[in-house]
Amino acid sequence: MRHNFIGIVISTAMDKTVRVQVAKRVMVHRFQKEVLRHKVYMAHDELENCNNGDVVRIEHCRKLSRHKSFAVAEVIKPARSWTDPETGIVHR
Repeated sequence: MRHNFIGIVISTAMDKTVRVQVAKRVMVHRFQKEVLRHKVYMAHDELENCNNGDVVRIEHCRKLSRHKSFAVAEVIKPARSWTDPETGIVHR
């Protein structure tokens, strides 16, 4: 079974690569409290259809480069965007 994570795209600055932030809840036994931890993964985006803020599912694949061993499997929820009525600029 492949590793699957769901996270938010935080950067699309590279060609065919996105940075995805994955959050998980961890119990701190000393304080009996649940805290949120984050990890950032580089993922391969062959079609370059991801944008900042998209919720995506990434899955493990063979190592593609030094830092990339995940690929974007699907875009679960696209980021919200709105158009400024005065200037016509699309904001994400």
